[in-house]
Amino acid sequence: MSAGKISQALARKHLDEAIIPFREASAYPRPPKGWVRAIRDALGMTSRQLAARMGLSQSTIAGLEQGEEAETVTLRTLRQAAEALDCRLVYALVPKTTLDDRVRRRARALAETQLARIHHTMRLENQALRKDELSAELERLTNSILNGRPSRLWDST
Repeated sequence: MSAGKISQALARKHLDEAIIPFREASAYPRPPKGWVRAIRDALGMTSRQLAARMGLSQSTIAGLEQGEEAETVTLRTLRQAAEALDCRLVYALVPKTTLDDRVRRRARALAETQLARIHHTMRLENQALRKDELSAELERLTNSILNGRPSRLWDST
């Protein structure tokens, strides 16, 4: 395995480990009216008071809260609101599976597509592979793709 591939594998492993707390946190969905409104209400703070703390108008705070609910608010605005509420903004993309699993599944899908084309042609020529040969070839192709250029994994097929 090349140094670049080892580096990418280590980066995936470290990122997967760093994401673990966020996987657990994702069990707590955003409140229906958004975090800003939920925390502001829990603190007993009015929108006018939050507006004053942020140096904005009350109508801007209403727009901010509506924007969070509609998922159109910017990270910068959320960070400013978090600071005014004495909170931290935590932002993360949390993969549904491990990054290694995602890479392996993508390589396998590409291998399956390639093998399907090859196998179809071989069947037409009466040279079809047996089931065990297909399985071994699928594994070989998957590993070949994984050992190739990583960016090629994400080319459209």
